[in-house]
Amino acid sequence: MKLLASLLTAAALAAPVFSAVAAGDAPPAAKPDLVKGEASFTAVCAACHAADGNSTITVNPKLAQQHPEYLVKQLQEFKSGKRNNAVMKGFASMLSDEDMKNIAYWVASKPAKTGFAKDKDLVTMGERIYRGGVPDRNIAACAGCHSPNGAGIPAQYPRLSGQHADYTVAQLNTFRDGTRANSVQMTQVAAKLNDKEIKAVADYIAGLR
Repeated sequence: MKLLASLLTAAALAAPVFSAVAAGDAPPAAKPDLVKGEASFTAVCAACHAADGNSTITVNPKLAQQHPEYLVKQLQEFKSGKRNNAVMKGFASMLSDEDMKNIAYWVASKPAKTGFAKDKDLVTMGERIYRGGVPDRNIAACAGCHSPNGAGIPAQYPRLSGQHADYTVAQLNTFRDGTRANSVQMTQVAAKLNDKEIKAVADYIAGLR
């Protein structure tokens, strides 16, 4: 009887564990290590994106204050080749998923520096497209996904506020010509924009805050 009682007790204690496994419960994800993230960023990323993620090279994006989930997604897609960039593929290939997470959360914690628009004639057109789209050509407003102040929507749509115009122009062009194919929404939008409109909206974004 004692043996039976012991077995029943053990079974009762084990039941919650088996239930959790059966329900598919996973252990909580490890928190990002910001110390390791800073070290990795300094070693791998800072030369092109600056020590605090506020790139001073206009063809390289500012990464500071970007949504970390979005940064992780881009790094994974550079590594897999889904986003085509030979330079970034080389760097991303050296990183594990944990490295990517640590880097992304560290640089996201750095405040972004504001930018500015350069062309007064174009910026009015850029604002009109960003805030209202081009209805007669079924071009959606950028603000609908990236928010009116360019803050974006975490995990889904990146922060754009203050981004270098040269970088934004380059990305819109690669979406338009199909070189960058990791966002169906952006491919569809960019396909309808002409060169002047791309330059205008990029200039407006650079001064957005």
